[in-house]
Parts: sequence; C-alpha cells; structure tokens
Amino acid sequence: QVQLVESGGGSVQAGGSLKLSCKISGATFSRYSMGWFRQAPGKKREAVARFGRDGNSNYAESVKGRFTTSKDNARDTLFLHLNNLKPEDTAMYYCAAEDIFASGWTLIPDDRYHVWGQGTQVTVSS
Repeated sequence: QVQLVESGGGSVQAGGSLKLSCKISGATFSRYSMGWFRQAPGKKREAVARFGRDGNSNYAESVKGRFTTSKDNARDTLFLHLNNLKPEDTAMYYCAAEDIFASGWTLIPDDRYHVWGQGTQVTVSS
C-alpha cells in the first residue's frame, strides 16, 4: 500500500523559509509523478507545484520564483522549498502522487491524484 507522509511545516515570519518533505513508502518513488497542493481555511484546495516522472516541474503563478521542488531518490523523498514566504501562503500543504501522467510541464487537477498525505501546516505571520 502506497503511503505519503509530509513533514517540515511550521510557523515563520514573512520573508522566511521552510522546507517541506514528502516521503513515499510502499512503492518505487520513480514510478510516480508528484504534486504539492495547499488549502487555506474557507478556500478551495489549489495546486502549488508538480514534479513529473519526466524530471520536469511546474509551479502556480503565485509561487513561481519563491518555491522549488527537489527529490532524493535514495530516501524516496520529495521536497518543497518555500522561500520568501508571505502571509497568503498560510495553509495546510499536501503532497500527492499519481502514476498515469509522466509530464511535469503542467499542473494537473487534484482529482487526477490517487494517493495523498495527511498534510503539514504552514503559518506565515506578517
């Protein structure tokens, strides 16, 4: 059974940085394309980033230039690096996995992902 476990969330001041981790277990990491999503209270879940099996990645316009993804195959872990954080980045962050679409060039909707982590909270104060 494939499982995802996020970690690394926390509370920071505006302008600060965090590094979120998403560890996959129960499956070969390279088989999946991964996505990062976030959901703030009272708002819809939105796509933040995608890391495709093809090695490409893409980001929501609101985070481009501030967030990046990387992975460590040996640790079966995907990272989301959050830099220059803003109060509007405050949300629960989730990673997700799917094994249908290899491309990382475009963000895809959350209903295309079939494995989800439990989330990690990011809070940015002004």
